[in-house]
Amino acid sequence: MQAQQWKGVTGGGTLGQKLLILLFRFVPVKAMYWVLWLVTPFYMLFNRKAYKATYSYFRTQWGYAPLRALNKTYRNHIIFGQCMFDRFAVFAGKAKSFNVQFTGYEHRERFMQDKRGCVVATAHVGNFEIGGYLLGEVIQKKTITMTFGGESSVISSNREQRLNTNEMTTLSNSADMAHIFVLRNALLEGQMVTMMCDRMVGNEKRVECSFLNGKADFPQGAFALAVNTNVPMIAVFVMKETKSVYHSYSIPLEIEQSETMNRQEKIAAYAKQYVAALESVLRKYPEQWFNYYDFWKTQS
Repeated sequence: MQAQQWKGVTGGGTLGQKLLILLFRFVPVKAMYWVLWLVTPFYMLFNRKAYKATYSYFRTQWGYAPLRALNKTYRNHIIFGQCMFDRFAVFAGKAKSFNVQFTGYEHRERFMQDKRGCVVATAHVGNFEIGGYLLGEVIQKKTITMTFGGESSVISSNREQRLNTNEMTTLSNSADMAHIFVLRNALLEGQMVTMMCDRMVGNEKRVECSFLNGKADFPQGAFALAVNTNVPMIAVFVMKETKSVYHSYSIPLEIEQSETMNRQEKIAAYAKQYVAALESVLRKYPEQWFNYYDFWKTQS
């Protein structure tokens, strides 16, 4: 079974995060990238579980030789660190330091013009969060973004401040599942709902999919919401292209909804479409897979 070892919390502590934001107010973010090349080997040494999971990803899912897999694992940690630095730089008011390119923007535009609600499915690849900060002017629908509730007050307050200015609100999972009703009502009112669709939380219902030379479970929550409210789905991934450029990919998830398909079959069909879209992006950016735990159940 997939081991849920990755907690999803941004490191550094509250004080360290505040100091980082303060630093980026005066120092260009790209000037600090060199620090990552120095500290990453120590991070990999002392965070063995994350290192081993990522090394296994390159060895097994991509079939890389040991030395190449080690190099790719190092690069993966560097890019992840750069994405985190970029986020703190935006918190420090440096959003204009970055540009965004688009592939499939016409699909996103079509969904935003549609009066129906829409489920936006993304994943822990690239830097989707920064897209919400940089693309506020092109978001034409009220949007609820599901976020992890265990982040520090520094992350939460800065995130909410920047998303709220872009007609976006954040919502965290609740133990009593009340967030499901909030999301359902938002979709029925024609809003967009953005959800990470690649990590299981607790005993969530799941869909097993073939994914990058193996089998893995994906949470069915977002796909069930789309089916239950009869709204369309689109996958959006924001990948780091260069030091100052991100590339946003919008991929519509379209399934054949025949009268003979039951609810669970529709959910599974959406999940498989999502996984195919995620795999297509990772084939372009294999180093930007940021799930640092044993993700796959079995290998082909």
